[in-house]
Amino acid sequence: MRLKVGFIIRSLLFIGTFLGLLVFWSSLSPKNNDENPFGKRDNGGLPNGDLPDQFKPVVPWPHVEGVEVDLNSIRLKHGRVNDRYHPDQQKNQKQVIQQQYVTFKPHSQGHTSPVLKKGILGNFEPKEPEPPGVPGGPGEGAKPFVLGPEYKDAVQSSIKEFGFNMVASDMISLDRTINDIRHEECKYWHYDERLMTSSVVIVFHNEGWSTLMRTVHSVIKRTPRRYLAEIVMIDDFSNKEHLKERLEEYIKQWNGLVKLFRNEKREGLIQARSIGANKATKGQVLIYLDAHCEVGINWYAPLVAPISKDRTVCTVPLIDSVHGQRFTIEPQGGGDEDGFARGAWDWSMLWKRVPLGEAEKKLRKSKTEPYRSPAMAGGLFAIERDFFFELGLYDPGLQIWGGENFEISYKIWQCGGQLLFVPCSRIGHIYRLQGWQGNPPPAHVGSSPTLKNYVRVVETWWDEYKDYFYASRPETLTLAYGDITELKRFREEHRCKSFKWFMEEIAYDIPLHYPLPPKNVEWGEIRGFETSYCIDSMGHTNGGNVEIGPCHRMGGNQLFRINEADQLMQYDQCLTRGGDNSAVIITHCDQKQHNEWKYFKDLHRFTHVTTGKCLDRSDLLHKVFTSDCDTSKTTQKWEMNNIVAV
Repeated sequence: MRLKVGFIIRSLLFIGTFLGLLVFWSSLSPKNNDENPFGKRDNGGLPNGDLPDQFKPVVPWPHVEGVEVDLNSIRLKHGRVNDRYHPDQQKNQKQVIQQQYVTFKPHSQGHTSPVLKKGILGNFEPKEPEPPGVPGGPGEGAKPFVLGPEYKDAVQSSIKEFGFNMVASDMISLDRTINDIRHEECKYWHYDERLMTSSVVIVFHNEGWSTLMRTVHSVIKRTPRRYLAEIVMIDDFSNKEHLKERLEEYIKQWNGLVKLFRNEKREGLIQARSIGANKATKGQVLIYLDAHCEVGINWYAPLVAPISKDRTVCTVPLIDSVHGQRFTIEPQGGGDEDGFARGAWDWSMLWKRVPLGEAEKKLRKSKTEPYRSPAMAGGLFAIERDFFFELGLYDPGLQIWGGENFEISYKIWQCGGQLLFVPCSRIGHIYRLQGWQGNPPPAHVGSSPTLKNYVRVVETWWDEYKDYFYASRPETLTLAYGDITELKRFREEHRCKSFKWFMEEIAYDIPLHYPLPPKNVEWGEIRGFETSYCIDSMGHTNGGNVEIGPCHRMGGNQLFRINEADQLMQYDQCLTRGGDNSAVIITHCDQKQHNEWKYFKDLHRFTHVTTGKCLDRSDLLHKVFTSDCDTSKTTQKWEMNNIVAV
């Protein structure tokens, strides 16, 4: 009996111990919703299943997307009441600049230069054609996709909202094939396979669905997976419903390769890109793309190879034009006989392109080697992440959009780096169509953010050349642009070169195309004497008539200047007589063209020197013309009143 009781007690102890260990072990095991401690299996960033099933074209629009959502309600729903953006928690400008390196790291890397082997296909070239998104589908091969008249109203609505024909875009596969418009020589470059890895950063605000996601799809489809560390999407406070939960769910198919971060207030493109640099931590190189692009065939290796060789090089692809209506892809117009152009500006700081000159061509051994450019357009470029931080990212005082492309270009060149355009890396970019309502800056930014950006850039980098900017933009002379003390200190500590050096050594050809402007005699609105009507270009350029309209004191289309070269100008356009020898038109000019006006301030008169006639107007017909001078005609009397930007 005692034997049986002892046996039972020992058995119960054994069973209890076993159950205790079992419970303890189960507590250590990962749950279904736990992150796998060994990492998820990498399947190359593509969803599982048959490609035709995964990349079906988006159905046609039943209506225009863009339902407004209440962001505050979403935050409350997810319990994020206290998770708001606080500007005082961000580093102020002084801290950002002071924490940058005083000296840069060594330039060279242990990578071999690309080698051109004519007749031997490059090592990064695709060995076979890429599969179509939908065989024979709309827009495949970047062929024109034209909708019928029954879609007219929906198309116009989508253009107004997003700037593109989103009706057509949503019918085109997100994974479509494109045409290869590279120069033939590009196919025979061989690159060091130890290229740097990259984080692709895409900033968007209220972007259309298919144009945004086609950007992501094209990067994943045409980038070797071993080099693509991550795609970082920065949502700059969008309020479109399709960019909320739908986007979050959609990018899960790539198992963490595509990451989404949301700004808690509208930062603007410039500062959102700096935020993207901080969020993108996996790649050695940062590649910035606009939110409506398609990368080209073998785009990656040519773009990153110069950076892999020299970390202080910033590269820019050749930017092709994706048509916003038909979604064809064509090279940009202009440039030299091969379509190559350098980035430039006029002295009012408008973006320009100038043909690649002979001096630059002589620096290269082959036609498709990268070449130097004074400036970039700003939307698409690649830069080593550490180098970008050493440069201080973008000036923290720049707001929303405008001028940042020049700021980073000057900073790179004047502080020891290089900016190269890469002919063999091509990326298509959709340009907004006329009729887009735009994305106005938020109320907290204030007025004239772009002009303030321009002034901030020229005051920091242009040295004595800033006088030419103020000659072209006299309304900005008294514009408050903030404190640039730390930016000036950055230049001194890094021994950055002068703008004069930059203009003589790098940007030497810009004055040939856009001569330094003469000093102004008078500037401001041209108002009919003792009236409320002013001359207005109405946004016309290159031959359009100027007209008479109510004075608005806002500058813009009503801001003119007459200079010492006797040119009556608005930005880079001159006023002259039209083909009927009477009407006054506005057209592009250089310093030696249309030197034909005199302003007699005491007489309130503009005289057309070459004909001896006077500037006249019809307030009733809103026309501006020249006619025989008559001191008794009040319509020939004018006054120029300065306008100050605020």
